[in-house]
Amino acid sequence: MNRQPSQDGAKSERHREIIAAAMQEFYEQGFAAARLDAIAERAGVAKGTVYLYFDSKEALFEGAVRSVILPVIEHIEILAHEPTGLASDLLKQILVTFYTQVIATDRRRLLRLLISEGPRFPNILVFYHREVVAKAVSVIRSLVSYGVQRGEFRTTAAVDFPMAIFGAAIAGAVWTILFEDIDPIDLNGLCETHLDIVLNGLKAPMAELQTPQRI
Repeated sequence: MNRQPSQDGAKSERHREIIAAAMQEFYEQGFAAARLDAIAERAGVAKGTVYLYFDSKEALFEGAVRSVILPVIEHIEILAHEPTGLASDLLKQILVTFYTQVIATDRRRLLRLLISEGPRFPNILVFYHREVVAKAVSVIRSLVSYGVQRGEFRTTAAVDFPMAIFGAAIAGAVWTILFEDIDPIDLNGLCETHLDIVLNGLKAPMAELQTPQRI
C-alpha cells in the first residue's frame, strides 16, 4: 500500500537529478556539444533512463528551463496579478528578484548559452522567448500601465518598450558572465542604482516613492 508514494518520490528525485546534470552539461559544454550519455553519467543513471523522461536533447533543455527559470517567472507573475498598493513597490520586488534569483546565481549562464548558440538552434530561442522573455515583458508592461493609471508613474514609452526597464539588469548579467574574473561588479550596488534610475525616471510629478533600499 505504501509502495506507490515511495516510487513517485523516487521518480521525482531522479527527474531532479537528471535536470541538474543536464544544466551542468549545457553550461559547461554548450547545447551543441552536450551529450545525453554524458548527462546520464553525471546523473548516475543509464542513458536509457534519461529517455524515460525526455525523448530528445531539446526536450531535456526545455525541461531544464521549466525547472530552473519558470519558478522565478511564476513568482513575478504572482506579484503582478491583480496588483494593489504602490506600483513602485511591486516593480522593485520584481527587479530585486531578477537580480537575486537570476543574475547572482548560475541561472545567468543560460543567457550565455542562448546568446552563443541560440542562432544555431532557433527552436530553443523560440521556446525561451515564449516561456520566459514574453512573460517577463508582459509583467513589466502591466505594472507600468498600472502605475500610470493610478497616477504614480508618468506616461512614457516604457509601456511600449518594457524591456528597457530590464536594461541595466541584462547588462549586469552580461558583465558578470564575461568579466567576473577580471573586473567583478557589485550586483547589490548595481541593483540599487538601477532601481533609483528606473523608479525616479517613471515617477509622475509630485508622486511619492519610497527610497530604494539595498538588497
